[in-house]
Amino acid sequence: MRKLVMSLCVATGALVSGCDTTARSADATEAPSVIGAAAVNTERLLNADSEPGSWLSAARTYDEQRFSPLDQINDTNVKALGLSWYADIDTERGQESTPIIVDGVMYLTTAWSMVKAYDIYTRAKLWEYDPDVTKNKAADACCDVVNRGVAAWNGKIYLGTLDGRLVALDGKTGKVIWDKQTTDINLPYTITGVPRIVKGKVIIGNGGAEYRVRGYVTAYDSETGEQLWRWYTVPGDPSKPYEQPELAEAAKTWKGDFYWQIGGGGTVWDGMAYDADLDTIYVGTGNGNPWNQAIRSPGGGDNLYLSSIVALDPNTGKYKWHYQTTPGETWDYTATQPIMLADLNYPEGKRRVVMQAPKNGFFYVLDAKDGKLLSAEKFAPLTWASHVDMATGRPVEYPEARYEITGKPVIIKPGALGMHNWHPMAFSQDTGLVYIPVQIAAASYAGPKEFKLNLQGTNTGTDFSGGAALCAAPGAQCGNLETYILAWDPVKAKEVWRIKNDIYGSTGILATSGNLIFSGNHKGEFNAYNATTGEKLWTAPTQARVVAAPSTYMVDGRQEVAILVGARGLPEGQIRTNAYSANNSRLLVFRAGGAAALPTAMPAVDPARLGVTIDPPLLTASNETVFAGEQAYAANCALCHGPNAVPGAGSIAPDLRYSGLLPIRNGWNPTVRDGDRAQRGMPAFGATLPVETTDAILAYVIKRANDEKAEQEAAVKKAAN
Repeated sequence: MRKLVMSLCVATGALVSGCDTTARSADATEAPSVIGAAAVNTERLLNADSEPGSWLSAARTYDEQRFSPLDQINDTNVKALGLSWYADIDTERGQESTPIIVDGVMYLTTAWSMVKAYDIYTRAKLWEYDPDVTKNKAADACCDVVNRGVAAWNGKIYLGTLDGRLVALDGKTGKVIWDKQTTDINLPYTITGVPRIVKGKVIIGNGGAEYRVRGYVTAYDSETGEQLWRWYTVPGDPSKPYEQPELAEAAKTWKGDFYWQIGGGGTVWDGMAYDADLDTIYVGTGNGNPWNQAIRSPGGGDNLYLSSIVALDPNTGKYKWHYQTTPGETWDYTATQPIMLADLNYPEGKRRVVMQAPKNGFFYVLDAKDGKLLSAEKFAPLTWASHVDMATGRPVEYPEARYEITGKPVIIKPGALGMHNWHPMAFSQDTGLVYIPVQIAAASYAGPKEFKLNLQGTNTGTDFSGGAALCAAPGAQCGNLETYILAWDPVKAKEVWRIKNDIYGSTGILATSGNLIFSGNHKGEFNAYNATTGEKLWTAPTQARVVAAPSTYMVDGRQEVAILVGARGLPEGQIRTNAYSANNSRLLVFRAGGAAALPTAMPAVDPARLGVTIDPPLLTASNETVFAGEQAYAANCALCHGPNAVPGAGSIAPDLRYSGLLPIRNGWNPTVRDGDRAQRGMPAFGATLPVETTDAILAYVIKRANDEKAEQEAAVKKAAN
């Protein structure tokens, strides 16, 4: 047994972990014989419920339910929770990782694909790994430089990096065992998702469907990094043999000869789940490239296998079945959202199912064996389709939603970020409910007057400002409207209750046998709710916006809950208290009686960072806004200010990333629209660029300024080492 240990405030390089002073019992749970063994295998994952004190994978189990059998913290005593310890994170931007806890070590990733490992007994940071992603890779990251976590297997920790590598690290030391490039480095691929490991095969997809790439999912040997199989989501060059027999059939659902030249899209950037009994892995596929189907596939077609749940044999990658949630998608309605497996108790008996709440706003329940549609009901107020025809399995669309066919702008719910995005949902085996972080937003869609392939940015084929007049009309609903946690009965296919967020923004969810669900929010809180009723039972301040989902585990016989916090911007009224992260990114760990406290002021900045010469405002705009800004910038600003907001040899105007107007919207818009700096050579764009468009350009430039800041910080850090 470990001896009695007092919680310590552990200095970890430039970072300091805060903690309480609660003694930990020496006669509770014995620590692992080898800290950091990362000794995960098939048997251990399949029997995860026999060691509920661990959290062995990002979603805890192969079925991806994010449900813990732990009940020491429950609806009767959760009010006793307090902050036990915390660790400052030295990156900002979005923190989307769920910590995993294996053999006494907590592993997590941060922005920029960095990994950190903490001893859960001493709270000391054991090691950290920086894959040294070139910071200009941020230009290829549609949705921030995020990462959702690691996988553990046979002594190793596996990570997908933003620049498309799959890396195997030693679980005890963090040393690189192998490093495999999984993507073409000449194309704008990225990886932000979590690897899944099935029978010694590391399975990973990638992102980039807004750009000009072709989607696929690949399995690698966990010991050597050798590629074992690859399954492409969309057909390629028709003049060459198709890599899989089903691609020949899929090609019949595509039109024209343009899609394969720019990839077609369909990237597998997040959702996967594995069923050991059926020996099947389910993967979710992404949107088309471009979004606009009239450009991508003139004449329509279903465009298989975009926006689909696909069942594959994990041993060979062989196709088993698919279900397409949005045939011929044209709105960025991906089906890459979390996929979940469960045994549901229907009146006629138990049934093994696949469940997903993708962007398009329908909650799908499919038979896990053959993909038969069991139910598909709206879980949010969408306006692109009225219902799903249960006989055909196809959505019944409103004709006016097809802007690429009508040629008319239209406001649609949801917008491109969806009614539910990557934020993890959870399923309680006790209540039988699925808890979904729902986001209600509407956006205007319009086709462009002319489409030009952009080799240095996104290719949506959509004019985000084309429907500006519609959004400006009295009573029109555009933009971010509301977010809430929805309790959904998957058997009855209906809502049970909801918890509305005070501040717009979605956050991942954890469910436990303590009749609790845990979730943060963008107000700067971490909350616990009654899983049966939705009643709020406990809250703690985070000093940061929260998007990631928590995990829970046992330390010396006591249950703890850990969450990584930090997202775009800071909560209203919150000051910066982390010298190394402008959005107060931190790891927070809670336990009953925890008495630690977050700092109330920012410590002195490390002098080593004084070489950074740029200090932009935090990026707070949505991905949709940044998309729109990128396209508007390319069309109106790049000629003078440089592509990707980086002046080149032929640029004749200043570097906007350093502009003093970035924090001053009321200075930016008059300059761009009204000609306040015409005497300096900056023309007035006037009515050519609506305020919504110049706001979007500002958001994009702020993003690129933050990318430059990250590059400078990385250079300073490298020089210091």
